[in-house]
Amino acid sequence: MNSFERKAYALLLSLFVCGLISAAVISSKIIMVFGLAVPAGVLAYSLTFVVSDVISEIWGKKVAGEAVTCGFVALVAVTLLTGLSVYWPGAPFWQNQEAFASVIGSTPRIVAASLLAYFVSQQHDIWLFHLLKDRTNGRALWLRNNLSTMLSQLIDSTIFVTVAFYGVLPVGEIIFGQWLVKLAIAALDTPVVYALVATLRGKVRPAAV
Repeated sequence: MNSFERKAYALLLSLFVCGLISAAVISSKIIMVFGLAVPAGVLAYSLTFVVSDVISEIWGKKVAGEAVTCGFVALVAVTLLTGLSVYWPGAPFWQNQEAFASVIGSTPRIVAASLLAYFVSQQHDIWLFHLLKDRTNGRALWLRNNLSTMLSQLIDSTIFVTVAFYGVLPVGEIIFGQWLVKLAIAALDTPVVYALVATLRGKVRPAAV
């Protein structure tokens, strides 16, 4: 990699992992978006699909898969570290254990849900993105960006919400609300994907298979 390519990939990978970890940590809170109940991490997690599509388009399927692996390792590390932080005895003068555990204590279940949903949906996103790229001979980036992301987001929302909130919250309502919000984000992020691809194309090596 040349200097520009190395910096660009490092930045995109950082954003990918940031979105993934942020979503896992904050998704225990349910927020309202235009009247729809969704986990607070919906916007942060949607960032991962933007980045993975750009990486797929510029560097190819293999590099995109490596980015997914990096994210998986990061999520496992977060699961272990957050669990350790909850169960490690606090200092005698620290009185916030109950509040801390109520927020962070739910993270292991949410991260477990994130791991499963993330692995399945991201693999599907990369597979479908490149299938559509092959079928269209590299044309219609907007089609593969939107279609791969929208279908993968449905898979992600169904798995994540079911595993994270089943028996605690109304999963059907949250799945539907989260997916609708993700659909809107997927449609709006298309110009961003085009802008990033246009900036990077010609300045990096051709995409690998």
